[in-house]
Amino acid sequence: MAQAAAEAARDETPTILKTAAEAGSDDLLRADGYIFCAPENLAAIAGVMKDFFDRCYYPVLGRIEGRPYAQMVCAGSDGANAARQTARIAQGWRLREVQKPLIICTHAQTPEEILAEKTIPEDELDQCREIGQALAAGLAMGAF
Repeated sequence: MAQAAAEAARDETPTILKTAAEAGSDDLLRADGYIFCAPENLAAIAGVMKDFFDRCYYPVLGRIEGRPYAQMVCAGSDGANAARQTARIAQGWRLREVQKPLIICTHAQTPEEILAEKTIPEDELDQCREIGQALAAGLAMGAF
């Protein structure tokens, strides 16, 4: 999902894709906008994404206000709580939501399905591409 969004964004503006484990507060300070993409685990954002927010929250607080963001969640069945968590963190940073959260449900319900590698269908990846392109185009045009 993140790869699809980043590839589409690169058609509009320079774009960097980093995992939550790689990214840090300096990356947030350098960027003009953000797409947060995370799996939902146990009705919450994945631990590595929570760790990213924990590491970066205070170092950038008051320094990225007003920047645009969008988010994407990959969930087994719901994803709403993970989206709410990310939105609440973004609200604390005073970021500007420019698109409603995209929640892709894999419908994985058994332990085997949950642990299996997921393949996101092309039509859903197209939605990710649309988010990447729209955010990047808005930045390139100065709309955000």
